[in-house]
Amino acid sequence: MKMMKAIRLYGPRDLRLDEVPCPGTPAEGEVLLRVRAVGICGSDLHTYQHAHIGDTICASPFIVGHEFSGVVEEAGPGAMSGDEQGLRPGVRVAVDPAQPCGVCELCREGHPNLCSHLRFLGLYPCDGSLCEWIRVPARSCFPVPDVIDDEEAALLEPLGVALHGVTLSHIKPAQSAAIIGTGPIGLCILQVLKEAGVDPVFVIERLQWRLKLAERFGARVVSSIDEEAVQGVLDETGGRGVDVAFEAAWSGVSVQHCSEMVRPGGKLIVVGISKDDTLSLQHSTARRKGLTILMVCRMKHTYPHALNLVLRKAVNLKTMVSHRFQPEEVPEAFALNAAYGNGVVKVIILI
Repeated sequence: MKMMKAIRLYGPRDLRLDEVPCPGTPAEGEVLLRVRAVGICGSDLHTYQHAHIGDTICASPFIVGHEFSGVVEEAGPGAMSGDEQGLRPGVRVAVDPAQPCGVCELCREGHPNLCSHLRFLGLYPCDGSLCEWIRVPARSCFPVPDVIDDEEAALLEPLGVALHGVTLSHIKPAQSAAIIGTGPIGLCILQVLKEAGVDPVFVIERLQWRLKLAERFGARVVSSIDEEAVQGVLDETGGRGVDVAFEAAWSGVSVQHCSEMVRPGGKLIVVGISKDDTLSLQHSTARRKGLTILMVCRMKHTYPHALNLVLRKAVNLKTMVSHRFQPEEVPEAFALNAAYGNGVVKVIILI
């Protein structure tokens, strides 16, 4: 039996480089991919630190990772990509880690991200992408041109989440926004908002190197301290508040701060995932303002749009990559990312 290297999580902060069986020959509508690049996501860090995310508990070793790109090594019969291109060996692809059933009520209503039977790579118990080869439905793959490299192709996934969040907000050109948290998804939200003509866009972030990157992308910085930032946003908007606030940290008190900086009748978009699986919000603030609160769950139908934004250079994904590691260095990579040290923004594992 042919074996491959894979990084598996055994428990909190316990990542190991293992030898596991390679995936078999792809069936009809499937492809076998050689993984090229994998990004570490905030949700991966939740799973790494606690061996659970939300109410999903990791009960046995499994392969982590879901932001990735690869190259087709073998294609099964009828292997058609998500944008209806025939896939063949050698084609480079970005991969949507979500695998909806396509037939449940929510899928039929156009919400595959909310599929009742969704399989999501890298979310227990589904093995993810930190391995040498992976077999996936061809419809999950989106071919990328040579001008987009493997790292950028992997980062189309967080860009897709950002696009979904902005789409949910229905924000319009010349309206205002605020973002708490300028990690990779927060930075993607910022770039999408600026491309859409949203101005001003205020950002709140405690890590100074991320604030500097946000400023390069056109953000207005009011303060790196949440409590001061709320008043700063209100002062900058003449007491009105912003039209939309995006919570892109890890929830907690930042959701409340978002509600305080949004104007009456505005929107609060929750993208972050809280460590303790709770959301804290003062009822009277949200009620008296009549806020619309929207929760972002992954993404839907975003890959072609994300690809177009990168091709047009409207979004710069490459600038966010701060660290690169090899597979044998994955435990070190996760530890660095979880500590938020050494200028970390986006960590990429090169397979």
